[in-house]
Amino acid sequence: MSKERVILGIDPGTTVMGYGVVLANGNNASMVAMGVLELHKYSDHYLKLKRIFERVVELVETYSPDELAIEAPFYGKNVQSMLKLGRAQGVAMAAALSRSVPIFEYAPLRIKQAITGRGNASKEQVALILKHLLNLQEMPKYLDATDGLAAAYCHFLQNQKLASTSSVKSWKDFISKNPGRVNR
Repeated sequence: MSKERVILGIDPGTTVMGYGVVLANGNNASMVAMGVLELHKYSDHYLKLKRIFERVVELVETYSPDELAIEAPFYGKNVQSMLKLGRAQGVAMAAALSRSVPIFEYAPLRIKQAITGRGNASKEQVALILKHLLNLQEMPKYLDATDGLAAAYCHFLQNQKLASTSSVKSWKDFISKNPGRVNR
């Protein structure tokens, strides 16, 4: 049986940064917290980066995550936007590293695919499936919060997948170690 671990998920952004915290215990995961850091009130880009760093440090100190799962920036049509997003991601990563939290990076397509089964799913589809999977009572104002939660849940699923197959010696062994995943 796996030990309990806390996963902090971050959806980096320079206007809104989303975050989610998942408690993983064996094959079960539950949401601990989710929210956003609103950055549109800051006009200075460097002040935004400072605020991202401070908030991620606060999240690490509050929830003591064992791991950070962060969404990787993707290449869009606007190179300047991608550079700003990359800086926001780098600052969030630096904040976690300053507190010795290991980092795991996932492409947006990979996160969507892990949650919905489709890499081209919308933010709304990801949020609705997370609402069902994690028994969320209500949807947040900004779906960036569920995107941060999705990064954390994707990491939970990735580790669950690796744990279930890492020490398997045969199909019989796999079936005995995964009773809930195999129909007999």
